[in-house]
Amino acid sequence: METDGGGATSSLVGDGEGSSSGQVRWRSNAMYQFTQQNLPACKPVLTPLSVITTFFLLGIVFIPVGFISLHASQTVVEIVDRYDNECIPNKFRRNKEAYITDETISKNCTRHLKVPKYMKAPIYVYYQLDNYYQNHRRYVKSRSDRQLLDGLSYNHTSSCQPEEFNHGHPVVPCGLIAWSLFNDTYSFSSGRHELRVDRKNIAWKSDREHKFGKHVYPINFQNGTLIGGAKLDPSIPLSDQEDLIVWMRTAALPSFRKLYGRIEQDLDANDVINVSLLNNYNTYSFGGSKKIVLSTSSWLGGRNDFLGMAYLSIGSSFILISIVFMLLHLKNPRPYGDTNYTSWTWKGISS
Repeated sequence: METDGGGATSSLVGDGEGSSSGQVRWRSNAMYQFTQQNLPACKPVLTPLSVITTFFLLGIVFIPVGFISLHASQTVVEIVDRYDNECIPNKFRRNKEAYITDETISKNCTRHLKVPKYMKAPIYVYYQLDNYYQNHRRYVKSRSDRQLLDGLSYNHTSSCQPEEFNHGHPVVPCGLIAWSLFNDTYSFSSGRHELRVDRKNIAWKSDREHKFGKHVYPINFQNGTLIGGAKLDPSIPLSDQEDLIVWMRTAALPSFRKLYGRIEQDLDANDVINVSLLNNYNTYSFGGSKKIVLSTSSWLGGRNDFLGMAYLSIGSSFILISIVFMLLHLKNPRPYGDTNYTSWTWKGISS
């Protein structure tokens, strides 16, 4: 019994040692093949026929995709109205900055928008700013993501200068981005009926839940001598201040749109929408412009003809290239594997 047990034990040990050494040899062999580039790989040969066929098939695929994308974009109904010039009294036409900085002058304005086609809910309301460089390096740096999440428990906010402190007390949220928060407001009506604008869930869910603190409240915000934009309700946490969350996601281009809300009601063609707005935001000092946008959406998103046009142009180019290559190949065919075309047979090199 003992001999059998010992033999079995030694056999198991031997098998274990053999398997482990085999794994080591397999790994070392695989590493050698990898470092010496001896691994099997696909090496396609680009013959004239394969190149022409590839370009032609890509063109055949891209062109229908372009037509589908362009059609989806064209189905989006969009109303764009620039109001920054129209909402200035006549006597301030030549001095717009004096108008926008004078708090004693009423900033109320009414615009009338006609619906060109039937607009199915939800209808997205955007404000559009042009010539506004939110991607400026100094502007983008002027914020503290840790403070937005942790509040006053995080006090390393030197990046927020010059909007870090106000009268010696910390500002929450700090920085130029929050300080310049957009503060024009809109209300809508059609005939005698008010169009309710849903302003909830306009920001990214990830931003609301992970980037802005649920127990962080505005402190000492917009209390200085120079007011940049909108004020924040100090009784509402930053995670629920969705206008701020939308604004803090800075745009990459000087012309951009940001979501203001949604109208959860269908609009018929030729309806007239009355927009009552407060023209508060100062875009006149830097030559910017303000627009209000009402837009539906498709499966592809908002209206954007660029994607469809890009697919059409690239697909057409591919088909044109395939035709040119085919004509060249028919005119001057090159036999596959012809050594006369190799570099070492050229007379200029051999001599």
